[in-house]
Amino acid sequence: MIDIRRNNSDVQLFQGVDMSMVLLYFVLTIIGFVAVFSATYFEGSDEFFSFDHKYIKHLVWLGISYVAALVILLLDRSLWHKFAYIICAITVFIVLLTFTPLGKTVNGAKAWLGVGGFTLQPMELAKVGISLAVARIMSNYHFSVQRFGDMLIVGLLLCVPLGIAVLQNDTGSGLVFCSFLFMFYREGLDHWICVPAIFFAALFILSFLFTPAVLLVALIFIFTFSAGMIMRDKWKMCVKYVASLFLLSTLLFLLLCFITPGRFGFYECLLYVTIASMVCVVIYAYRANIRKLYFLVLIFSVSVICLPTSDMVFHHLPFHQQNRIRTFLGLHHDRDLMYNVAQSKIAIGAGGFSGQGFLEGVMIRYSRVPEKHTDFIFCTIGEQFGFLGVLVLFALMIMLIFKLMRMGDRQLEGFGRVYCYCVASIIFFHCLINIGMTMGVVPVMGIPLPLISYGGSSLLGFSILIFVAIALDASPIKR
Repeated sequence: MIDIRRNNSDVQLFQGVDMSMVLLYFVLTIIGFVAVFSATYFEGSDEFFSFDHKYIKHLVWLGISYVAALVILLLDRSLWHKFAYIICAITVFIVLLTFTPLGKTVNGAKAWLGVGGFTLQPMELAKVGISLAVARIMSNYHFSVQRFGDMLIVGLLLCVPLGIAVLQNDTGSGLVFCSFLFMFYREGLDHWICVPAIFFAALFILSFLFTPAVLLVALIFIFTFSAGMIMRDKWKMCVKYVASLFLLSTLLFLLLCFITPGRFGFYECLLYVTIASMVCVVIYAYRANIRKLYFLVLIFSVSVICLPTSDMVFHHLPFHQQNRIRTFLGLHHDRDLMYNVAQSKIAIGAGGFSGQGFLEGVMIRYSRVPEKHTDFIFCTIGEQFGFLGVLVLFALMIMLIFKLMRMGDRQLEGFGRVYCYCVASIIFFHCLINIGMTMGVVPVMGIPLPLISYGGSSLLGFSILIFVAIALDASPIKR
């Protein structure tokens, strides 16, 4: 049922604003301040209210974020749609300033702007601009997620901040924009496109564990089995196809060994024969009028091409990021990185069921966990407030994401719907990666926990993201 509400002459100041969402935001930011305070406060320190303390700096940024949230609610909601492209251009321009003398390097990433004692990570603000621009493009009347040309435009836009982040040596921040895949799926993108994207990501990770030859053989069997599932009654043909591939590859390998000994291996021969066989498969699909086979051939061909190039992409990553991936996969032993994750796990485990208490806990109190107030702040909450505290934080974060999704669902206008989905996707990705890396489930990427981790840029950026969504949800025309 759709209830269309419009403005009348008696307009209230915050009419239509979801106050439960505002309260949820307020509670999360307070939890964040308490966590930062408990992680950075030391008993007996002089000048409790000195600006030198990180918790005081965080409190100031908290006040700035509250003011920004209030201003957003007071602005005309139509301005976000009208100036979406301009806001995007401005935020991207500010990010590009990091390559000028104003740029500042922090932890190996030149992703900050520094003027005097003031620092800002503009990529956090660029998330707002990119989200608005994507929402503006996808809300156009003629846009369709099923049309390749339309999705190409959005993809190129997302490649801009991703490319800048790679050049800044801050790949983790750039990967956040990959979370928009969830938004695309929510907007109706065919799962046959979403699934291959996840498949290629898994293939990239597996390329560090197995040789290209092993992966190529695995791909041949997987896709041949998939083709058999599509054609059903053609299993014998699939078996003959695989047998022919290996037979022809063996003959080619023996021939090349005789002509040019030691120059070509069996992997290269199998690769060449497999690529050549794709022509025969396409011809068969055309004659048999099996359209799904075209898509399977495309995915298989791209996968085969990715095998020799994944190593090239990996070696273009910064050295410390290569070590993080190798350490996570057990291929490398980085003592410092393993120490951080190990200490984080110990702190979380030490919290037990109810925690060791506020401002208590050996791991946090004696700074045995590096970055306990930023990237690893989750273990600060885990040690001091235990399983119960973590459970409350989980519940609030899940509630925040689902409320943003619900905001999108009740929008009658495409712009507000897409934007709310973008914000939900970004927050979900941040929570997933930050908590995962704290527990050693995913590689350490240096991604903050939304509204909780110390950092003015992150706090301000997420505040703007959320309150623009709240402002758009307050529109008089919605479900």
